[in-house]
Amino acid sequence: MKSQDTPFEGGPMDGRVLPVLLGMTGHPPKTYRIPVPDPAGGPPTVLVYRREPRAHSKRLGVVTGWKYAYDTEGDKGRGPAGRIRWPWSRPGVTPSRKPGDTGG
Repeated sequence: MKSQDTPFEGGPMDGRVLPVLLGMTGHPPKTYRIPVPDPAGGPPTVLVYRREPRAHSKRLGVVTGWKYAYDTEGDKGRGPAGRIRWPWSRPGVTPSRKPGDTGG
């Protein structure tokens, strides 16, 4: 598997460069979660970093590298369990019926 040295900005990992495994497309994952154990023995704290473009090429504007920026909110703004909320998967929404459909 390929890896790429990726810099981290902000938060406790500011200024560090870690090797991050690349996916099938050759890009690192969009989010990088780092569990930090609690010294008192409680549940670990999870640091969340989001992928951002590091630089763009001059002529075409193509992303030439990636970096991770610290996300202060973590997974709070992403819905239940940190998932993306798609409009067609909202709970409590029933599909509309066809005109003339009287059965239930």
